[in-house]
Amino acid sequence: MTQFVHAKAFDKVGIIGAGAWGTALAQVAARAGREVLIQCREPEVAESINAQHLNHLYLPGRELLPQVKATADLADLGDCDLILAVPPAQHMRASLKAFAPHVRDGLPIVLCAKGVERGTDCLMNEVLAATLPQARAAVLSGPSFAAEVARGLPTAVTLACKDAELGAQISTTLATQTFRPYLIDDMIGAEAGGALKNVLAIACGISEGKGLGRSAHAALITRGFAEMTRLAVALGAKAETLSGLCGMGDLVLSCSSPQSRNMSVGLALGGGQTLAQALEGKISVAEGVESAPAVKHLGEKLGVDLPICNMVATILSGEASVDKAIGDLMSRPLKTER
Repeated sequence: MTQFVHAKAFDKVGIIGAGAWGTALAQVAARAGREVLIQCREPEVAESINAQHLNHLYLPGRELLPQVKATADLADLGDCDLILAVPPAQHMRASLKAFAPHVRDGLPIVLCAKGVERGTDCLMNEVLAATLPQARAAVLSGPSFAAEVARGLPTAVTLACKDAELGAQISTTLATQTFRPYLIDDMIGAEAGGALKNVLAIACGISEGKGLGRSAHAALITRGFAEMTRLAVALGAKAETLSGLCGMGDLVLSCSSPQSRNMSVGLALGGGQTLAQALEGKISVAEGVESAPAVKHLGEKLGVDLPICNMVATILSGEASVDKAIGDLMSRPLKTER
């Protein structure tokens, strides 16, 4: 067992993105005693946080600590010691480009979105390297529902950082009695786990919506974990990373509760709704919907077999009905388990 002595914490934490997860992380940092500034795309959300300590739009009913301040201007985050980047994965590149004029050399940026960028097949650390090469990168992932984290319920996550000293500083900055980061150095593994679990959660939701039973659910999680591990290793990750919180842990959570935005989309699809109907009225983003075609393309490019993820992609694109996709999946040639 490797332990590290708590390093000196960063004092001022900036957060890009005031969705449910960004707001929950603002609460985490504030509970840890940090000064927190969260950037909001909508000026009315910034006004609500500053005036009422509430994010009515994305995290209604949860009062925020007074240390959490908000701004609609990215430039205001320029003097923060640490940045948590929490926009949806498909908006990460645009958000980082907009922040670029305000980034000093060596600024630590923690990537907190889970997905694969459509059109480039990039993980978020690749997006950061392309847009802000002067920044120092880390990845935060793991089983964590925003509403529960915001309430202060016990949560354990993975903090991936190649620089052990920086990782220790970030962990110390965010750790509380109810939020426990575990430090690793495998950013690719942490990102791959977070991206694929969103797609696999849609598959589990479809199974639940179709009433296929607990045996099918268990099979999807187990075989989905095999897909997740295969793709991560092909990308350069360590297989053991996926056995941790950012892989198996996040997969179990997202595939086991309709509180998961991705699973709720799958439930609707399995119940007979169209994708448009499943997404109608949703404010928060179900990352798996956008990541599924990118994951499928990435698997094809790397020669990695991803039958469950591919099934989800074909359903979302309208290439196959739910029933046909399930039938195709179950009629694949028999093989050994690995």
